[in-house]
Formats: sequence, C-alpha cells, structure tokens
Amino acid sequence: MSAAVTTSAADAMARAKEAATNVLNAASAKVTGNGGAAVAASAAGGDHATRILASVVHKSPLHAARLSYRPRTPPLLRGCFQVVEGEPTSAESDVDVIRSLFPVLFGQPTVSLVPNRGTPVTMGNVLRVGFVLSGGPASGGHNVISGLWDHLVERNMDSKVFGFIDGPSGICTGTYTEMTSELINAFRNQGGFHMVGSGRTKISTPEQFAAARATAEKLQLDGLVVIGGDDSNTNAMLLAENFAANGLKTRVIGCPKTIDGDLRNQHVEMSFGFDTATKVYSELTGNLGLDAISAKKTYHFVRLMGRSASHITLEVALQTHPNLTLIGEEVQAKKQTLAQCVTAMVELILERAALGKNYGLIILPEGVIEFMPDVCALIQQLNDILAAGSVSFDEVVVKLDAESRNLFLLLPRTFAEQLMMDRDPHGNVQVSKIESERLFIEMVTNELAKRKSAGEEVPPFSPVAHFLGYEGRASLPSNFDCNLCYSLGNVAAALIESGKTGYIATASNLTSPPEQWKCGGFPLTMMMNIERRKGKNVPVIKKALVVLEEMAFKIFAEQRDSWRLTEDYRCPGPIQYAADANDITITLASEEKAVKA
Repeated sequence: MSAAVTTSAADAMARAKEAATNVLNAASAKVTGNGGAAVAASAAGGDHATRILASVVHKSPLHAARLSYRPRTPPLLRGCFQVVEGEPTSAESDVDVIRSLFPVLFGQPTVSLVPNRGTPVTMGNVLRVGFVLSGGPASGGHNVISGLWDHLVERNMDSKVFGFIDGPSGICTGTYTEMTSELINAFRNQGGFHMVGSGRTKISTPEQFAAARATAEKLQLDGLVVIGGDDSNTNAMLLAENFAANGLKTRVIGCPKTIDGDLRNQHVEMSFGFDTATKVYSELTGNLGLDAISAKKTYHFVRLMGRSASHITLEVALQTHPNLTLIGEEVQAKKQTLAQCVTAMVELILERAALGKNYGLIILPEGVIEFMPDVCALIQQLNDILAAGSVSFDEVVVKLDAESRNLFLLLPRTFAEQLMMDRDPHGNVQVSKIESERLFIEMVTNELAKRKSAGEEVPPFSPVAHFLGYEGRASLPSNFDCNLCYSLGNVAAALIESGKTGYIATASNLTSPPEQWKCGGFPLTMMMNIERRKGKNVPVIKKALVVLEEMAFKIFAEQRDSWRLTEDYRCPGPIQYAADANDITITLASEEKAVKA
C-alpha cells in the first residue's frame, strides 16, 4: 500500500471515529417514538442507534478508506434540472384490474430529469423526508441514504431526514431516528443495512395503513423513500395510493434493491446490490476452481443465492467458467427432470475421469429444483396430501401417483422426509430451504455406486458442498453500486421535491460512465400484474427471470462447452475498489452488445 493510500485511510479512520463519538453523544436525544408507545419506541431506537454507532469506531482500514470515496454521478444531480413528463402509462398486464386497485394514481406519466441550464442554483424548499430499508440487505443501501441526505440538505440546510428503525414495522410503530451529518458521514460507501436496520414486515391491513398515516402526519413528512425489492416496491405503491386517497401530502418513492437481479425490466436496467454480490460470489467460486485444479481430487458443488431467478448463477458462470452450470429457466424450458440433471453430472464426472481428471467445479442456483417439472408435480401433490393432516412416510408413498411416487422413492430418505416436515405458514413445502447441492451430491454418489455394482468402472468421487448467499449481501459496495445508489438517492429526493408519488427512482444508460447516466422515474403500476398469493389475487411487480433469448445467456451457451473438460477457471479476485466504474457485470455489458448488434 502506498504512503498516499495509507494516509488517506488513516485520515478517513480518524474522521469515522470523530463522527462516531459526536453521534454517540447525541444519539439518545435524536430518537423518538409515536403516540402512546413514545417512551418504549424512544428507548428501543436509542439502544439501536447507540449500539450500531459504537461499531463505527472499530472499522478496519479498508472500511475507513471507503469513507473517502466520492461517488460519480450525472452532473445534473449536482446542479439545476427540471422534471419533464412523458406519456401516460399502463400496466405490465391485467390493466383493468390494476386500474381499479389504484384509481387515484394509475396512468401517471414517466418522468425524466434534464438539465435546466438557464436557471441559477437557488435554495430549495424545506422538506421533511423519511426512508425505510425493506427486505434483505444489498450493498449500497447506505449510499442511497447519503444521496438522499445530500440532495435535500445541500439545497436547504433546514430540511430533515428520518430513518425508520428495523424496516416497515418502524413506520407503523413510529420508531425512527433523525439523521445528522455525523451519522450520514460515518456510513458512506459502507456495506450492510445496519445504520437503521431492515425488516420484512408488509404494510397490508387497514390498521397498519392507519398507523403509517398517523406516523407520516405526526412527522409532517413531505416524502417517504422505500428502499427494497419487488415486494417492497409493491408495498410502496400501496402506501402511495393509500396516502393520496386519504389526502396526505406525503409522497412515496421506491428505490430498486435486490442482489437477485429479478427487479429488472425495460424500465429498471439493474437493481443495486447485484454488481457487488456477483463479484463477491465470483471471487469465492473462482478460488474453489483453483483449489480443484491444485488438489486434483475434489468436485466443488456450489449453490448460489437468487431464490427463483438464476441471474446470479449466470453472471458467476460467465465470470468463473465452471465445468457445469444449471440455469433454472433453461431446465424448465427443456423440461429436464431431477434424474436427467443427475445423469448430466455423472456423465461429466466420467468424461473428465477418462482424461485423468477426478475433480471439477459445478454451480447451480438456489431454486433450481423448483424449475423441474417432476419435482413441481411432486411438491403440489405433497401440499395437497399434507394439507389434509399429518401422515407417515409410507402413507404419503401410497397416496402419490405413480410418477411422483417413483421420484419420491428415488430421493435420499433424509430429503424426502424434509419435504414432508419443513412447511411454511401456509402449509407448503419450503423448497428454497432444500440444500440442493447436497441433494445432487448424494444422488450422484448413489448413481455411481449403482453403476459400479453393475460392473462398470467408475472413478473416485470426492465432493464438497458450498452455499454462497449471505457472504455477498452486506459486503462493502463496489464502485458501481456506490455510484448507482448515491444517484438513486438523489433522484428519489428530486422526485419528492417535484411532487411525484408512486414512482420508482431510476438511473439508465448504465453501461456508460456515471457522468452520462440518465435519471428519472417510472410509475410503479407500469411494472405490475396480478398473481395468486395466499389464496388471493394481488397486485405485484412482476419478477424478471433469466430470458434465454437475451445476450447474456447466449454468450454463456456459446462458451460453456469449452469449459466442460478444461480447467479454464477464472478467478476475478476481490472487488477492485480502485478500478474504473465501467468494470461492470457481464450481464449488463451484454445488453450494450445486443443493442449494437
């Protein structure tokens, strides 16, 4: 490390400690509660703030060095701009139903932020804005908050920003902390969501909406920024409609957050957190490839976070070049069964063994077995059988149809019993909790043993299972996510200042340098359709799955055969914070290639 870098890190560390000390001294005075629970809420919020801020003093030199990074943004966000409206909008599908559910705000126009060169920079309005972190963490969330703060306070230092503690439940209980410059500065470019905490509460009942309105009116909020994924932004739209229908001045703006990459469409180019998470997972997966070729005896089976969508697995495959990759959406399109996927792995092992290679790297997405038609049929039957009451293993076997029975008996007994026992609150199988990498390892082991018993020569098989998920959600954000999140925070503030509600803040043209990004907002109803959940038809933002016709998958499909029997393992290394911000994911870069083609 150079002397200049060392000095910069030391200075940043000193500033962080000073900021932490200042905020700790004032923390208890800055947290309050709402209504009759004011004392309890204040105590809970004060304890939270004191505990979290104390940790700032103990940041590592790398954490401290990140404090000094200055995000790159479109110049118009730092100067004067005007908000230009586009054409009225509709919905993703189920237009009439969506219109009936959002009669006040449906059909709003798209908006763009464009330079306003003829107007000098003037003082902005005094605004009171709250924010909430919703759902699982994703790297960059703290920069959304700092962008929101900077935009409001730099235009008028009398503006106030409030962070609701531990997610949407904080809105209902009125538990919040008022932001200060010391607190904001201590968390710039930092990972995690621990400045105020997050949660998965959904505001859905009349009582919850009433409590949220009471909080907004008590704090005299001009705006509320919901930082979350598809479900959280759906909730943001419900809040926006409810506030508007009840005459509140509080405008609600969403920000696209999820490492899964499934909040992505023609309006949202990339959700924040995906860039950082895939770089973290790619580093770890690449390391496992190098371990395989070094020890020459191990097959690493890596399951990657991503729930239903396989975007993370696709990006990691493009970055690291594993020997075999399952993409859930391809499995579904080809109607591949569990047994067929196991056979594909066995054939890979035998082919590599013929070349003297008893090692390799196999990766798969978290929810891959949900895409297999035979597994889906089995799970549906299990849901119906178990809904009628507790039954034994043998009773389940008898009640299944022939095809599902054969699959159920093919499963290792521990996994079959897990399907019977591990239920969600609605009585359904929790497929996402199944350790599919271990399931594949056991089934491959059994198949190899069966072939050996039949007289076939089989190689030694030494597998190791890995699940990479939580390691990538709260990492220090990459430069790209630092820039994107800071820009989104500024855009959210600008939309509130211009009186917009029910929008998602966006930045586009992301394959270009940040200075050339385009900023604006799209009505959240544009991305909505109707889905069946918990026995009811509800409006939700449609999840984006991997599209096999898009360029990213085509690049993968063209290259994967060349990785199959070779050791073309690529180790991207740790996130290079000093790298150019255009060191973007292959997934995003492929879109520019497709456009040019």
